[in-house]
Amino acid sequence: MKKIIVFISFLCIIFSFTKISAQVQTSTNPQAIPEEQKIQQEEPKKDTLMATPIDGITDMSEKFNKTPTPYPYVRDADIGWQKRIWRVIDLREKMNQPLYYPETPHNHWKSLMTVFLDAIKEGSLTAYDAAIGDEFITPLSYKELLERVESKQTTQMQRPDPPYDYYDTVISIKLEPTAIKKYRIKEDWFFDKQRSMFEVRIIGICPVVDVLDEKDGTLRAYKPLFWIYFPEARPILAKAEVFNRFNSAARFTYDDYFWKRLFSSYIYKEDNQYDRTIGEYAKGVDRILESDRVKEELFNFEQFLWEY
Repeated sequence: MKKIIVFISFLCIIFSFTKISAQVQTSTNPQAIPEEQKIQQEEPKKDTLMATPIDGITDMSEKFNKTPTPYPYVRDADIGWQKRIWRVIDLREKMNQPLYYPETPHNHWKSLMTVFLDAIKEGSLTAYDAAIGDEFITPLSYKELLERVESKQTTQMQRPDPPYDYYDTVISIKLEPTAIKKYRIKEDWFFDKQRSMFEVRIIGICPVVDVLDEKDGTLRAYKPLFWIYFPEARPILAKAEVFNRFNSAARFTYDDYFWKRLFSSYIYKEDNQYDRTIGEYAKGVDRILESDRVKEELFNFEQFLWEY
């Protein structure tokens, strides 16, 4: 019985050795590989060659596919103090230029105005009429919005054929995102006595375009185009990239930009019984001083809440 078991074990060892040697010969001799195995080995190479190129070291598209940070819940009974402020963000300031550029969208990188227009066009964001105020009352469709922001200019042109007379024609000028040099934001400052926190929430944002004189091109006024309800825009802004001039690997979104308040602005209106802006009762240097006074009051209110 023992001889039979030894004999069977010896046969198994010989069979295993023969199989291993055959595999080694097949791997060293390409001609010995069957055609089916050759096709299976070549398929991954084809998939690698047909893969979509990545413009960078890693795929950055997943980095901006995120949701905005939710606001902490606040009860109306917990708001012990509140003040509404209106500000202006001037994109000509260096600190605010990330909102203006790029002039031409590319590689998941768009200006803030381009992000708004694309979202309104696809129906994921609502624009509200700025002509009747900033209270988000009358929504505008994308077609209505284009009709309001497009400007028409009457000019004279000469006919190319005799008698070469002149005729009047109307030229429609479409609004370009690069024409937006300012934004207005409406925000609420409040003190939450439940959490003992002094916070601010942006309620709305409005792009503003310059109104120029048709004759000499001088600045005549500022025209608000439409208001955006900021909480509705946050999911869209959380997927839009902002350029970081200090580190390209640490880029953030427009929602991060406003959440961290990385913009520079000045106050042009505060809550008051006359419902008037600072520019309506202060001019020149007094207007700047009045804006700084309101800013200083907000700072002092937070400081005086505590004892040191």
